[in-house]
Amino acid sequence: MRITLGVTGGVAAYKSAELVRRLQQEGHSVQVVMTRAAREFITPLTFAALSGQKVISDLFAGASSGEANLESAIEHIAVAQRTDLLLVAPATADTLAKFARGIADDFLSTLYLASTGPVIMAPAMNVNMWQHPATQENLATLRARGVRIVEPGEGYLACGMTGPGRLAGQEEILKAVQEVLQAKQDLMGETLLVTAGPTCEDIDPVRFLTNRSSGKMGYAIAEAAARRGAKVVLVSGPTGLECPEGAERAGVRSTEEMLHAVQKYFPASTMAIFAAAVADYRVADPSYKKIKRDKEAMTLRLEPNPDILATMAREKGDRLVIGFAAETENMAENARQKLAAKNADMIVANDVTADGAGFDVDTNIVTLFSRDGRDLPLSRMSKAEVAQRILDEALRLRGALRSKPATHRAGD
Repeated sequence: MRITLGVTGGVAAYKSAELVRRLQQEGHSVQVVMTRAAREFITPLTFAALSGQKVISDLFAGASSGEANLESAIEHIAVAQRTDLLLVAPATADTLAKFARGIADDFLSTLYLASTGPVIMAPAMNVNMWQHPATQENLATLRARGVRIVEPGEGYLACGMTGPGRLAGQEEILKAVQEVLQAKQDLMGETLLVTAGPTCEDIDPVRFLTNRSSGKMGYAIAEAAARRGAKVVLVSGPTGLECPEGAERAGVRSTEEMLHAVQKYFPASTMAIFAAAVADYRVADPSYKKIKRDKEAMTLRLEPNPDILATMAREKGDRLVIGFAAETENMAENARQKLAAKNADMIVANDVTADGAGFDVDTNIVTLFSRDGRDLPLSRMSKAEVAQRILDEALRLRGALRSKPATHRAGD
């Protein structure tokens, strides 16, 4: 794998030299990007000699001598496109703040914004800087975006203080690298059907019924599955999100359109995850022209939409079928009832009234209720992280179900 190692300006920068060697021993190609402050602690020549590759530290190489060109101006894009993982070790408080706030004033911070692959950061700093609310807020922001943080260790620091702030040990950093990179391939050979976003039910040509779903959770699942090697078909209601790289998107508007699209792609799938927040009801007799405003009250007659999850679960065969439950009360009870009633293999449930969960936010707090009786509550984390945990649990559950006697899935 191709790893870009970001080295920032702290005393622990010297430890990154050994990290380059260890990464190479694991079979990775390493290119080092240094900040200007990092060069005060260790020279680029050291990393060039160890990595055998050019070390980048300036956003516009050759600018001071008048030799800057288009290649140097867009080099951060080229590096971002060819790297499989961005690892920053050590990561200073300044770098955490830049990444969290989208500040791009050097090569490393600009590279981060241009990267679409996984990011790991191993912070190292003074204990008071680590514990400062601003740093902790920046860490929370980065975690919510899916950045893997390798927590610093505790001990005697270079400043003379004792406490958390030491760069994590190399074994811990290497373990994080291995987990992130290996996770990308465990869905090879799988075909995932994922639904996402809201559906819209027309009242007239200018008005419609819908819900607050942004589609972020379903899109995060599609992106995670594609990165883990699966073929992904994403059936999406109207959203402003871009289709994840590696996924095929089928756009729909209404619940009935979503059902038809799902029925088209379901036979070729090995796993189906129904994350869309479909409208349960539609207008029975929508108007073909705009309904004019009137002083009198207006009554809309609604009729139930098809139940996509229940419909497809009846035909699942050996496929794994996963549904979602957005609740405002009695979450666990309602989720377990839905698991049984819909003939699903897993229900991902959350209380949408909880802070940091639900619609149109970047984090979620869910519990995974599985067919084999396991309930897995997850703490607040980014939707990208939730997506990974759902896929992890799906693979575990399928293995558990396949180990059961064939009668276990009788009646599916």
